[in-house]
Parts: sequence; C-alpha cells; structure tokens
Amino acid sequence: MIRPSSLAVVLAVTASALLSGCVAAGDVRPYAPMAPIVPVAMPVAQPSAGAIYAAGPGLNLYGDRRARDVGDLLTITLVESTTASSTANTAITKSDSVDMTNPTLLGAPLSVGGLGILNNNTAGDRSFAGKGNTAQSNKMQGSITVTVVQRLANGNLVVQGQKNMRLNQGDELVQVQGIVRAADIAPDNTIPSSKVAEARIAYGGRGAVAQSNAMGWLSRFFNSRLSPY
Repeated sequence: MIRPSSLAVVLAVTASALLSGCVAAGDVRPYAPMAPIVPVAMPVAQPSAGAIYAAGPGLNLYGDRRARDVGDLLTITLVESTTASSTANTAITKSDSVDMTNPTLLGAPLSVGGLGILNNNTAGDRSFAGKGNTAQSNKMQGSITVTVVQRLANGNLVVQGQKNMRLNQGDELVQVQGIVRAADIAPDNTIPSSKVAEARIAYGGRGAVAQSNAMGWLSRFFNSRLSPY
C-alpha cells in the first residue's frame, strides 16, 4: 500500500517532470539550421597559362558589394507588423412540450382507482449562449546581419544568422533564417524581412526581467491541459 507521504512525493515528481518539458518562462527556443543545408566549398581559382587574372568569385571588376556568394554577409531589416482579430457569437434555444389526455373506453374514462393513469404532460427548455473574441498585434523593428550559407541553382540565396545580446539583467536572442532573391537586395546590401521567403524569425530573452513578467509554475499548471478544472 502506498503511503500518503509517498504518493505526494510521486505526484510532485511527476508534475515537475511534466512542467520541465515546457519552455522556461520568458525563454525562446532558437530554430535548428535550415535543412537540407549542404555546405558548399568555394572553388579554388586555378591560374591559367598566359593569363593575368584567374577566374573566381572574388574577382568582379564591374559588380557592386551586394551579397551573392556563400560566406557573404547580408543585412536584413526587420519590418514585421501583424494584426489579427476574431469574434464569435453562438446562441441556441429549444423548447418542447407534450400533452396527452386520459383516453376513454366504452364511453368511460380509463382509470385505476379513479385516477387517470394515462393523463400526462411533459415540457422542456434548453438554451446555450456563447461569446468569444480575440485580438493580437505584434511589431518588430531593427536589423540583423546574416550569412549566405547556400546559393541555389536559380540564383536565390539561403541565409541564416542570429544576434545574442547580454544586457544588464538578462540575455536577448534574435534569429533569422530564410531564402532571399538576389534581385531584391538593395545597393547598400540590405533587404527587408518582408521579402524573405520561408522566413523563420525568433525573438525572445531570458533573465530577471523576463521572469518577472511570466506566470509562475503552479499557475501554469492550473492553466494547462493537466488541470481538471
């Protein structure tokens, strides 16, 4: 037989294990590297006999400084802004009633001991009303410099990079991954995040400031699916 004290310990350990699988309050999980990412080695320029210049990606007499090869840097300007809202109203009402008078048999009412046993009536009312609304707004501004990790066959560039900032009361992480089109890169080697395909943008932090603005572990338990209430 399990003692009450042992049962309490088991329940506490189980709850801790379940809650430990959740992301810590104020924390952010960075994305894994974009797959499939196959490192592409830059070709080594081989000099040819009788030539002054050797062909290679590092030589471009008439090109600009925009990113175009693996290992180049590109600055992404974060201009994310989203707004969403939803409202729902539901109302259901149903009423029913049934009346049945006592029948007669051979001109006399059908009764037992003077009581009409088949004289019945039923009535019922049901109603349901529900209302819900939600609204969300997000905005992100800033910039982050990423690295070209792959050049696709059609000329598009796979980029990824992150910025880690350690402030006085915590750490901040900004991470961006995606695919950009070389034609969308501005002459100053920048591109807005709205033109990044397959974009994965992560932002968050950890530390004293993030923890003070987060719900406690017991409150998270009672707001999770494990709570029976």
